[in-house]
Amino acid sequence: MWRRSSRESFPPKNIPLNSVSSIEDLRRQIAEWRTAGERIAFVPTMGNLHEGHLKLVDAAKANADRVVVSIFVNPMQFGADEDLDAYPKTPEQDSSLLDGRGADLLFRPIVADIYPSGTNEPTFVEVPEISDILCGASRPSHFRGVTTVVAKFFNMVQPDVALFGEKDLQQLISIRRMTTELNFPIEIIGVPIVREIDGLAMSSRNGYLSESERAIAPRLYEIIKDLATELDKGVSEYSLLEQQTTKKIDAVGFKCDYIVIRRATDLSEPKTGDKLLAILVAARLGRTRLIDNMVVTLD
Repeated sequence: MWRRSSRESFPPKNIPLNSVSSIEDLRRQIAEWRTAGERIAFVPTMGNLHEGHLKLVDAAKANADRVVVSIFVNPMQFGADEDLDAYPKTPEQDSSLLDGRGADLLFRPIVADIYPSGTNEPTFVEVPEISDILCGASRPSHFRGVTTVVAKFFNMVQPDVALFGEKDLQQLISIRRMTTELNFPIEIIGVPIVREIDGLAMSSRNGYLSESERAIAPRLYEIIKDLATELDKGVSEYSLLEQQTTKKIDAVGFKCDYIVIRRATDLSEPKTGDKLLAILVAARLGRTRLIDNMVVTLD
């Protein structure tokens, strides 16, 4: 396991967070760090940062000498019925939070630099089998957009390690498979879900919830915990459990998109004898689509 050699702790920086927008400036700074023999970690985000994002930065600092964070609202991962322009943007707050957490470089590219030929028919990267199930079934081309932009960032930053939240387990598994199959020399680290006190998984989309919806939202986590308890008891009628849980989710005010039990490693259908399972859920509460998951290890 890599161990920090140059610093035993994370002292406050004496200079403000450096921010660049051009790929050339990004690569120039990366080259300086490489020349100094420093290990580089990368955290890609779309901004509107919360504690979940900042835990990724903390984990990045524990695994590298330098931390690069990108903020880029990626148009390729938004569907036709999703309002790209309405995605919340908080640039000053984001920069302040990252500076306070000790990030070394903020990369804020523009769309024209990431997609020089436009976003209508760009060259893309897509992971088969995983991209079109679950969230991919209801959000066609979403994961194509995610893996394409992450592959581009990997090429630009060329980090030693990249960190992603486990809240979007399907995304994490897609990126791990892409990294392996495209031979990126990058370690992918998943960081556990960060939750509010009442159990709701932290998400930028939580800000869309009304006061009454916010009161209901934690029930989603409670319901998947109940399902995990059934799995722990040895109940293996997965299809029936999924049907029953869908009804529970809808009964408390959600409109369930899916609730499934899958193999935690690749999201395929579980087989007899599988010990590592994942419960994945997506449900709408008003106009907000929430996702969550829980990994269950069976005795």
